[in-house]
Amino acid sequence: MTPPLCRFCKTPLLHTFVDLGLQPLSNSYLTAEQLAAGNEPVYPLHARVCHQCFLVQVDDVVPAEAIFDAGYAYFSAFSTSWVEHARRYAVAMAERFSLGPESLVVEVASNDGYLLQHFVAMDVPVLGIEPTANTAQAAIARGVPTEVRFFSVATGQDLAQRGLKADLMAANNVLAHVPDIGDFVGGFREALKDEGVLTFEFPHLLNLIELVQFDTIYHEHYSYLSLVTVEQVLAANGLRPFDVERLPTHGGSLRLFCCHVGSGHEETDALRTLRADERAAGLDRIESYAGFTPRVEAVRAGFQAYLAQAKAQGRRVAAYGAAAKGNTFLNYCGTTAADIVAAFDANPAKQGRYLPGSHVPILSPDAVAELQPDDVLILPWNLKDEIMRQLAYIAQWGGRFVIAAPQVQIL
Repeated sequence: MTPPLCRFCKTPLLHTFVDLGLQPLSNSYLTAEQLAAGNEPVYPLHARVCHQCFLVQVDDVVPAEAIFDAGYAYFSAFSTSWVEHARRYAVAMAERFSLGPESLVVEVASNDGYLLQHFVAMDVPVLGIEPTANTAQAAIARGVPTEVRFFSVATGQDLAQRGLKADLMAANNVLAHVPDIGDFVGGFREALKDEGVLTFEFPHLLNLIELVQFDTIYHEHYSYLSLVTVEQVLAANGLRPFDVERLPTHGGSLRLFCCHVGSGHEETDALRTLRADERAAGLDRIESYAGFTPRVEAVRAGFQAYLAQAKAQGRRVAAYGAAAKGNTFLNYCGTTAADIVAAFDANPAKQGRYLPGSHVPILSPDAVAELQPDDVLILPWNLKDEIMRQLAYIAQWGGRFVIAAPQVQIL
């Protein structure tokens, strides 16, 4: 079978990063009718690494419309901590780059206006570019001008022709979601002013590897990004990074500041340090990626042993957080509703449905006190402190918290 080609540099992909087997779409929660019908689609979830540009990427096996359909219901503004993260960004950028009523800020994948609303409040003109109509409507209702379209070189050229070149462009947690990363990044070259600034935020591959965060791999995330790779994608499109901030979001992210190759922005020590850290970790050498699979297999073995022991002791295990990452994890481990009695989630749209693949029923957090599970497995490990505070009362019946990766911990 001919190997697939790298989605950036078109080199044949000869190296597996990790193969997580056949998996359903991690955000496709099942209704009782769908569960009864029993024809849940599954797709290979195979991450490979390119030996040329070191882009880690999943095989392109799922049609985009199956992932981002009309009901794609991720609204950023529901997360208060994320809105606050966006507000702090807006204030810092306005100050650092002297943005005012004469400036233009363009956000790509602007969702429901959660970020741009803060620039509007400071009288800085904005424009959102957002492909999903339902979230774009929510942004417009918030007073954030938004165009419903995908971003590409053609989109960037259109904005430039309409006199809408930006002083600041932002793209948060979208770079990993685009099938054609070159065409996407090329759009910023077209729409950014000569001395303009572009910021990307994306989960850092180095954290994924060091903390064995394999559960952040799912079909919706086409790419897993390092500075090593992103720098090459930028260079191929006439852009370069000049500064970076390391963020705690999504298990460890980068905020990369970029500009035109010929612009006057000077490279910072923070960027040089990150480059050195990635080199020290071997992210620029193909052999460094070969060791990931055995570490993932060790996490699975540890979790399966924990479940077997819990069952032998008659302990009832429930999960908290019906998050996409949890679905990758449970399905890779072969977990079913026989192992986990329920998953609790605060999102009413998920309650009454079933987790994809494992078919664990999703209940409201109110049901924790009724069910009184012996162990609560926290699936969104990045929110563990928050969740443990909310559910501290499980101690009343001797309940324990469990984290599964990078190894099983009873907290």
